[in-house]
Amino acid sequence: MRTYLLFAVAALAEIAGCFAVWAWWRLDKPVWWLLPGGACLALFALCLALVESAAAGRTYAAYGGIYVCASILWLYLIERQMPDRFDIAGAALCCLGCAIILFGPRSA
Repeated sequence: MRTYLLFAVAALAEIAGCFAVWAWWRLDKPVWWLLPGGACLALFALCLALVESAAAGRTYAAYGGIYVCASILWLYLIERQMPDRFDIAGAALCCLGCAIILFGPRSA
């Protein structure tokens, strides 16, 4: 359960941090937007470092599926754009991949 919470917080922090840079660069927001954006990106990295796993790469790969789904939710909730069937299908496929990575049997 802790892993899922860390993944969720990491996804929100990563998307918010990247959006702050996007908003500054593409939406002409003031440069100070980069400060909270940087803090969010640091929180994102910390959250992934706190996930208990024997391999960082596996943690990051599993997190990738969560990130994709969170990005589609961001698209809908924050940017007010309706995801299309390809967005939904792609996110579902990513979740399947994430589940395989997280729950697949490991050889010793």
